[in-house]
Amino acid sequence: MKNLIIVESPAKARTIKNFLGKDYEVIASKGHIRDLPKHSFGIKLEDDRFEPQYRVDKEHSAIVKQMKDMAKKSENVYIATDEDREGEAIGYHIAKAIGKDPEELPRIVFHEITKSAIQHALENPRKIDMDQVNAQQARRLLDRIVGYKLSPLLASKIQKGLSAGRVQSAALKIVVDREREIQAFKPVEYWSIDAVFRPEIAASLVEYKSKKIEKMTIGNEKEAREIESTLKNEKYRVEKIEKRQRKSSTPPPFMTSTLQQSASGRLGYSPKKTMMIAQKLYEGVKTDKGQMGVITYMRTDSLNIAKEARDAARDTILKSFGEEYLPKKPKFYSSKAKGAQEAHEAIRPTRLDFTPEIATKYLAADELKLYRLIYNRFLASQMADAILESQTILFASEDGIFKATGRKLIFDGFYRVMGYDEKDSLLPELKEGEEVPLEKLTANRHFTEPPPRYNEASLIKKLESLGIGRPSTYAPTISILVSRDYIKIEKRQLVPTPIAFTVIETLEKYFPEIVDSGFTAQMEEKLDEVAEHKEDWQKLLLDFYKPFIEKIERGKKEIKSLKKAEPTGRECPECGSELLLRSGRYGDFIACANFPKCRYTEAIEKEGEEGTKEPQTTDEKCEKCGSAMVVKSGRRGSFLACSAYPKCKNTRSLEKPKTLEVKCPECGGELLERNSRRGKFFGCSNYPKCTFISKFEPTQKKCSECGYAMAKRTYRGKEVYECIKCKHREEVQNTSDKK
Repeated sequence: MKNLIIVESPAKARTIKNFLGKDYEVIASKGHIRDLPKHSFGIKLEDDRFEPQYRVDKEHSAIVKQMKDMAKKSENVYIATDEDREGEAIGYHIAKAIGKDPEELPRIVFHEITKSAIQHALENPRKIDMDQVNAQQARRLLDRIVGYKLSPLLASKIQKGLSAGRVQSAALKIVVDREREIQAFKPVEYWSIDAVFRPEIAASLVEYKSKKIEKMTIGNEKEAREIESTLKNEKYRVEKIEKRQRKSSTPPPFMTSTLQQSASGRLGYSPKKTMMIAQKLYEGVKTDKGQMGVITYMRTDSLNIAKEARDAARDTILKSFGEEYLPKKPKFYSSKAKGAQEAHEAIRPTRLDFTPEIATKYLAADELKLYRLIYNRFLASQMADAILESQTILFASEDGIFKATGRKLIFDGFYRVMGYDEKDSLLPELKEGEEVPLEKLTANRHFTEPPPRYNEASLIKKLESLGIGRPSTYAPTISILVSRDYIKIEKRQLVPTPIAFTVIETLEKYFPEIVDSGFTAQMEEKLDEVAEHKEDWQKLLLDFYKPFIEKIERGKKEIKSLKKAEPTGRECPECGSELLLRSGRYGDFIACANFPKCRYTEAIEKEGEEGTKEPQTTDEKCEKCGSAMVVKSGRRGSFLACSAYPKCKNTRSLEKPKTLEVKCPECGGELLERNSRRGKFFGCSNYPKCTFISKFEPTQKKCSECGYAMAKRTYRGKEVYECIKCKHREEVQNTSDKK
């Protein structure tokens, strides 16, 4: 073996291997092979220097051994991980894991996985960029410091299972702040005066008695009715007709954030789903020319387009649509994203002759939809602008002026491939000075509306505008917030949970920089400076670490515990653990002590309701300890609980259990039908002296193998008798048996 190429993904390895001869072997590391340990801090600090304690996890030990063995037999070992900071860091860790010097191994990079791109990369190798590696290491260590030090503090003071993160917490504050705006919002009344002129021309009042009428100008019904009464009786003429042409500019090609936003709005895909599909399209699919990547690298904040790709797009536009759709000069775009890596490319198809129509034969339905979106957007970015005509007619009377608007598409331009969703709203041909009859005039009441909740796409747009995170972090950030139960997605909207408010309030008070979008964006800029050799990564970490740890120590002393865990004397109906009285943003509530494994909760009844009364003592005795049973109330109604709580935590239903005709096979006592968190079961009335229990209802039938009682049940779609003791089964043979 002469040459070994190491990539991250098996799909990428297969695609690259497809382009190379027998002199090359390609192997995949299957992602990150080294990382900080999962169950310890994993960072040593000595003499103000941070030393990460990287480990190869067990899942990757076999592949590391294989890569080592193949590297020993190879003349050249190429690192071919993705061309971003994370890819650079993965390449660094691969080199370390196989015992090679990261700064000596040849590193090849490419924006697309095509034969020409791979060959060009092999002809122009470089070295691993240690500045990018250090920027990624700094990010990883910053996130570990925040997560490993702050998360346990929140868990100890607020609720078990909570977490915090440098980007995650800043994003959560944005969602919580929007919800605060919505909660504090008070609708404001306003009125509009709307008219219909013959023939069916809708118009709105824009001026009344020489005063401009805007959205909030008319604030009450009295004023609106006075205007309505005055204008209803006036005569109207066409005062002005105006037609203007305007250009609708072509959109730029996609970068990560805009692809996620567009896929969310047009296809209903979550950012996570979008990136999973895009990854597959990039790494390689089977085509008419063999296995190849059909789009360029999908984690990018650049809008650059390679000259070859731009020229190919212009050729395709000219051949497919004609000269009028081809602008005289190629179009260039630049990203407004902070820290954009302009050396990269925008997301585009690798081959324009692989049209969406041809791709139908090779791509799954979801893949095809995303590919079509990327293909059409790229082609549109190099097409001519669309031209629209806007139309305005002003209708005037003695006291008022109404405005009607319309528009039509004159030249479709780039809409030829992207589609034009809006219908033309043409106004009829009228003449200035012409009198027009008023058909209808109404005063309409409105209320201002609160700002909308964020959805996944609009949150990504907000994070991007603030400089929080980078292309590779948007989707994972939202996934973490959902998995941690900080937000819920309801009707595609991001809704913060009560615990999110509590966490953000605590962080705002004691760790304001962690949730400050400006601070987080500034940290991203500093990481960019590390990648550009303008900032020392160790100094960056130290400047953050020392004041942060001081705040952690102060927080341990000053943050008052918000945990309330008073025992209720009841068992959780779902898992059997103890139910506790806890407090939250919206008051007290009952929750399972086994949180977060069990998320059972109950609302607390308000004062004056049944739940606030003293427990009622009954004549019933606890079968576990003999104490009196009392009646208590919960969300699911009343139940019996032992009065000896907390020594005895026994509970049971108020309803008397059903008695079976069959006697207990152990002691001859009565068998009772009971209910538990796992469902219905059958037990002996002499419990705890007799511990007989069965999941299925016992019958009079005896087991032919051991003579014990058998129960009726359904097994693999058939009714059978099953021995409660030895599990011997016999099929139900006839109708009489089934009774």
